[in-house]
Amino acid sequence: MAYPGQTHSLILLRNGILIDGTGRDPYAGEILISGDRIASIERQHQVPDAHVIDCSDQIIAPGFIDIHSHSDLQVLANDRAKTNQGVTTEVVGNCGFSPYPFRDRTALHNFANGILCGEGAWGWERARDYLDDVQRRATLVNVLSLVGHGTLRVAANNDIDRMEGFLHECLSDGSAGLSTGLMYAPGSSAPREELVKLLRVVARYGKTHATHMRSYSHDLLESIEEQLDLARESCCRLQISHLQTVGRGNWDKQDRALEMIEEARHKGIDVEFDSYPYLAGSTVLTQLLPQQALENGLSALLALLKNHEERKRIEDETVKAMAQQWSDIFISSVGSQQDRSLIGKTIHEVAQERGQSGIGAALDLLIEENAQVNILSFNQSETNLRKLLSHPLCSIISDGFYVKGRPHPRLYGTFPCLLGEIVREKRWLNLAQAIHKVTDKPARRFDMTHRGRLQAGYAADLVVFDPQRIAARATYEDPAIGPVGITAVFRNGKQIT
Repeated sequence: MAYPGQTHSLILLRNGILIDGTGRDPYAGEILISGDRIASIERQHQVPDAHVIDCSDQIIAPGFIDIHSHSDLQVLANDRAKTNQGVTTEVVGNCGFSPYPFRDRTALHNFANGILCGEGAWGWERARDYLDDVQRRATLVNVLSLVGHGTLRVAANNDIDRMEGFLHECLSDGSAGLSTGLMYAPGSSAPREELVKLLRVVARYGKTHATHMRSYSHDLLESIEEQLDLARESCCRLQISHLQTVGRGNWDKQDRALEMIEEARHKGIDVEFDSYPYLAGSTVLTQLLPQQALENGLSALLALLKNHEERKRIEDETVKAMAQQWSDIFISSVGSQQDRSLIGKTIHEVAQERGQSGIGAALDLLIEENAQVNILSFNQSETNLRKLLSHPLCSIISDGFYVKGRPHPRLYGTFPCLLGEIVREKRWLNLAQAIHKVTDKPARRFDMTHRGRLQAGYAADLVVFDPQRIAARATYEDPAIGPVGITAVFRNGKQIT
């Protein structure tokens, strides 16, 4: 096997089993790489001057594509969490937050730091500036970026006409579409007319709207209907992000949710969804609060929490809206050193230690940590997860993001978990189906040309792995561990792992 970073004019991957990304059954073959492209795929090549890599007993597949990532800043640092899983392309800027455009850096950080794990003076005034930086500095993955609706609202101070102007500029500069985060302030207060106006712009550019909907729990069906209505009105392609049904009392809603999406698709709405292969999700603790409390930023939220009457209102509204139990919610990150001993504990455990209610402990923790708290939350059932991952409209994603503490294991293990636990052990999908959901299918969804398939002329983004060994080692208790069973990863013809 060649070493990472090694380059040759011709590379021949020999004796492997090919899974081409289209869903076609595996077949024996050889792949010849020339420069950054797949030159040819044959049963057997005769190329005496090629550097040969023996792939006996290995699968050769297209590089994996993660269409829901929050690595906007980390791709510039060439962090290897995704590369080590076989990911060669990421779509960033999800859930309503992108690192551009900004007019007030402090205001943007106030809303987006928890999602983007930002430190220092990050931010780009235009999409073009960010994308140019990515082109120069990101050497491990290809990057597509959505522009975040929440970021647009901050930049435009909620002025719809200015938002529309910024959106035109971003899409012209090369953004892949628009993401909304309607459970997060400041996007949560957006009126329908604002969303329709922006989505019509996205539709004119032929790009995608990826949405973190208003609810995945009590109001799941209403949230899906809202998104289908917006897609119908705007004629915009719709990608429902990380679809799931949160909370035991809501689990029976998922079948109807899938029916609604299927019916809309049958009627001509271009809608699909994505999901990650884990029962738990990950987000910021402030997401559990009524989002109007965050409309003026984190400093204003903290002032409300220190006001007795306002705090009581926030407590009551939070408890009323919750679909999980406090014992389902684990602390994964805090902003300071003083509470780091709480990482890995549930809110219920913290409340017991402090002699408080769950909501009381949660709000006090936000005050102590200047609202910089991330959580893991066990949300859904295994039966529902299987239905999602095996559904023909589902692409499979990581939704991984970085935290200053204990991240979700999906950041380090999503794709090996899919191919090991989900495919080999549980047999929810076969290998060709699973690889289709992380290669050709997401590539077509975001109009990625010449990526996502093993095909002559396509980019030489490839992953070689042992189907009997591939597995995630990352766990909830010890998440920052890389996988096993991946032999080599090529991005644009260059071996990077």
